[in-house]
Amino acid sequence: MKELVEVIAKALVDSPDEVVVTQKEDGRNITIELHVASDDMGKVIGKQGRIAKAIRSVVKAASSKENKRVDVEII
Repeated sequence: MKELVEVIAKALVDSPDEVVVTQKEDGRNITIELHVASDDMGKVIGKQGRIAKAIRSVVKAASSKENKRVDVEII
């Protein structure tokens, strides 16, 4: 899941070197934290949060095969 979020985020931003993705597991729950440069925050969130919602939807679909609950936090 971490790699999936990292690939998507690096494709969206102007500074792909500043993209940092961390993953924390707690049983069936996985929390993925996405850190981007402050200038790129708008590109990752999108208008009215549409891109952020799309990223979360893709990750949720990918995690359904593993029977895990994944939360994506954009920091």
